[in-house]
Parts: sequence; C-alpha cells; structure tokens
Amino acid sequence: MLENPLIARAGVFMVPAIWLGLLIGVSFIATPIKFSAPSLDLPTALDVGRVTFSLFNKIEWGVLALLAIFLWLNGLPGVRTLLAIWLAFLLIIQSAWLLPILNFYIETIAQGMQKPPSFEHLAYGVIEIVKALSLAAIGILGIIQQSA
Repeated sequence: MLENPLIARAGVFMVPAIWLGLLIGVSFIATPIKFSAPSLDLPTALDVGRVTFSLFNKIEWGVLALLAIFLWLNGLPGVRTLLAIWLAFLLIIQSAWLLPILNFYIETIAQGMQKPPSFEHLAYGVIEIVKALSLAAIGILGIIQQSA
C-alpha cells in the first residue's frame, strides 16, 4: 500500500476527472468541430477521427488501469469499483465491436461509396455519454469520500 493514503484517496477522484476532461475534449468538442471545418473534406475528417479514436481508446485503457490501481489502493470501494468494471465493459464494446465496424465504414467512404450514418455511430455516441456520466459519478463519490 502507499505510504501516503491521501495520495491514494486523491487518485480515486483525480483520475476519473482527468479522464472525463479528455473524453469531453476528444468526443464532444474536437470531433464535432472538425466536421464543421469547410476546408476539410469528409473522407479526410473521418480518417482523422479514425486515428484520433484509435489512439484515444488506447489512452482510455491506460487510464482505466491507473484508476483500477487507485481503487485497489483504497480497498476496492463498492460502487466506484462497480462503475470501473462498467467502464471496462463499455471499453470492450468500443474496442472489440464498434471501432472495427466504424473503421470499415470509413474505408468504404474513402473508396467513394456513400453510406448513411449507422447504428454503430449512434451506439458509440451513447456509450461516450454513459462513460462521461459514470466518470462523473466515480469522481463525485471520490470527493464525498475525501470529505468524510
């Protein structure tokens, strides 16, 4: 265990707060704005999104691992640990199912085929919202624990 339990307790709300900030920046700010740039054609914007979300997915796995360490250092507090497991489940869905399908979607558009927005786009967006709410809940619960 850590010699300084304050660091362990702080990590349980700081890590989700940082992850939430990254999620908001990538998914809810940068991505929509890129599609409003008049000089950026759709295939290029989609390719930038593919590269961005592929890297961001890897970063999220790393941040989840860091969160798991801090949760373990805090004795695996119940609800926050369940929310972290939930986040892992959501990341598995995105990594194993949605990202490969969306990458294929991007490849078909790059080859000149027209495709309407897909169910997978909607599912990815909904999962991003659910992840944001879950991260906020973990952070708030961590703050409550910190003040108790």
